[in-house]
Amino acid sequence: MRRLPRTLYGQLLLTLLTSVLLANVIGIALVLTDRERLSRTLRAEYVAQHLADMINLLDETAAASRPKLAGALTSPNAQVLLDQPWRVGGKTNLPEAGKLRELIQDDLGSPFRLQVLSFRDDSPDAAEDLLRPFVEPGQHVFTPGKQFWVQAFPNKLGEGGPEFKIQMATVQAQLKDGTVVTFRIGQISSAAETPWRVTAWLLLVALVVAMASAWAVRRLTRPLALFSQAATGLAANLNQPPLPETGTQEVVNASRAFNRMQQELQRYLQTRSQMLAGVSHDLRLPITRVRLRLEQLEEGSARQAIERDLVEMDQLIGDTLAYLRMGQGNESTVLLNVGALLEGVVEDVEALGAEVMCRTETVKPLYARPQALRRCIANLLENARRYGGGVVEVSLRERAGRVEIMVRDHGPGIAEDDLERVFEPYVRLEHSRAKHTGGSGLGLAIARAIAREHHGDIFLFNHPLGGLCAELHFPAQREAAVGG
Repeated sequence: MRRLPRTLYGQLLLTLLTSVLLANVIGIALVLTDRERLSRTLRAEYVAQHLADMINLLDETAAASRPKLAGALTSPNAQVLLDQPWRVGGKTNLPEAGKLRELIQDDLGSPFRLQVLSFRDDSPDAAEDLLRPFVEPGQHVFTPGKQFWVQAFPNKLGEGGPEFKIQMATVQAQLKDGTVVTFRIGQISSAAETPWRVTAWLLLVALVVAMASAWAVRRLTRPLALFSQAATGLAANLNQPPLPETGTQEVVNASRAFNRMQQELQRYLQTRSQMLAGVSHDLRLPITRVRLRLEQLEEGSARQAIERDLVEMDQLIGDTLAYLRMGQGNESTVLLNVGALLEGVVEDVEALGAEVMCRTETVKPLYARPQALRRCIANLLENARRYGGGVVEVSLRERAGRVEIMVRDHGPGIAEDDLERVFEPYVRLEHSRAKHTGGSGLGLAIARAIAREHHGDIFLFNHPLGGLCAELHFPAQREAAVGG
């Protein structure tokens, strides 16, 4: 079961191809069977007609002339004997023999006493005695009007020639004057050969049906693949192009519903952003008034505390708006040198007093939004500077088809259960990271949102030698529609 295709296209195509193949195999088998049955029927009808004609002719001939006529009627495939007695109880009960008797009786002009003594299919050796008086070694015998030919040899009939089989029959008829006539019939026919034209035709039909099935299944399942891609990319880029509303009615309805959902989400986020922008504006006005009033107060611890609170409030408002506006920026995507961008961010962090050890390798340029990616990396480095004791290790490399940026601090790390929880908005681990260090609890959430906009991600893990590691990676591709 593991080897079966997992996609809808693969499963439907496998089902159709298996059905077509099975149907054609059965069709070929039926054609061959019917062909053999028709061939046997025609041969039996020919033998019956031939025997009926000889019986009528012998019956109409005077008794004195019958031996001469019997000799004339004897041929390589038929012996006519007048010296055999009527065999009592010697007839065979085979269905083929009964059918041959009925066919002969139907072709006779008047009813005669008939019996079929034997009826069987034999190898060519069985007809050697029948043919030996009529052929010489190496002689080719062809009887015009009959569907067989024979190559006779001294020891074995058919050696060196095509394969064939003999249908032997021994029939006795009693003429109206009581004379018993015995016929030994040996009809020689070529062995059944595969009808290549019919087989090739059926295989051609199967091939055409398979190709048409593959095209039809592909055409029907392609909208579903596009639908899946659009649903997967919706979280990263809400402004991606709408789905084409084409295809079957069901696909059109699903695409139309998906596009309406995308429009409603865009409208909802736009309304929320406008509302929050208004709230932030209204909040910054009283913050500005408070700052103006602080200027009238004397220097002191109370004034400094209020100023710190105002800065924290302003930062919280800015970070909240930045997080909520993820994916809605107008920044263009450009081909970016990640190494140069990383060096610029490292210099900014070093200017704040951090000691940064940077190791970089040459990596492929990426299509990215420069300011967004810069903010993502800066949030990781700032997080490491605040909580890692001022020493930060940074590395840049390209591995397994992706660009990786590793940021490690030398702080206490965090619990394993909190490695994912810290990416949630406003989550701060107060037991390990003091509140006086500042921050809104949105730095990692914003960084991961930016990474996922660029089809990447961020993972946290505790280093075996101590400290917390943040691994940022992006697909190492020359071109990428960021967020699309």
